[in-house]
Amino acid sequence: MGLSRRKFTHEMKMAAVRRLETGSSIAEVARAFEVNPNVLHRWRREFRQGPGNAFPGPGKPRWDETQQAKLERKIGQQTLEIDFLKKCLQRIEEQRMLQALSGKPLSPSRSKSKSGGERP
Repeated sequence: MGLSRRKFTHEMKMAAVRRLETGSSIAEVARAFEVNPNVLHRWRREFRQGPGNAFPGPGKPRWDETQQAKLERKIGQQTLEIDFLKKCLQRIEEQRMLQALSGKPLSPSRSKSKSGGERP
């Protein structure tokens, strides 16, 4: 009974899924890798649910939790930065519109005082 359950390396599973993702049919890949088509369906489903965590098995999992947490924090920080920059751009656009409507440029002294004034 030990023969029925073959061990597949992470690399082999990834190679099979990659071939499916690049257009090979289940039947072709099943023949090439000598695996049951149902097994391929399962591998592809695992891969699509999260490529980073697919097939942890005996091999080393692609992502550890700390790496994922770091990336999520970084995404959070970048989102905040993007929102801040969008607001800045919006303010600049509003000033440009007001300037165009009033027909006179913004006075340099006003914009300098906002940034903390000139240095002596």
